[in-house]
Amino acid sequence: MRAVVQRVKEAKVEVAGELVSRIGVGFLVLLGVGAGDDSTDADYMVRKIATLRIFHDRDGRMRRSLAEVDGAAVLVVPQFTLYGDVRKGTRPSFSNAAAPDLGRRLYEEVLAGLRELEIPTRGGSFREMMQVTLLNDGPVTILLDSKKRF
Repeated sequence: MRAVVQRVKEAKVEVAGELVSRIGVGFLVLLGVGAGDDSTDADYMVRKIATLRIFHDRDGRMRRSLAEVDGAAVLVVPQFTLYGDVRKGTRPSFSNAAAPDLGRRLYEEVLAGLRELEIPTRGGSFREMMQVTLLNDGPVTILLDSKKRF
């Protein structure tokens, strides 16, 4: 599983001009599910996202997590294109991305896992053409890959 985590002042997702989800301060997470992923990968992502310490403290150092920032939330957007492979040419191959059923199940596991930790969590629309708008804070962008956790 792969994720791009961006610290934001605000973010939103629209489908066909209709607002699907919106958050204020927090993380916008673009989440891709790979063909070989399972629930352990989803658990890893939940733990990492929930505990990333990339908010500034009073000293201006990145030491605070989502739970330590009043009103912070997460917007998780499904993004199979994170598995786009362009090593052989310029048109991406998505053969390493999970099939839609697996992708949806693990995406929903990540949403549920964050909510179980009482982190305000919103989602995008699975298998829809979305317009994602964000106001980066920093910018701070972190890449996570559940297969590179060891």
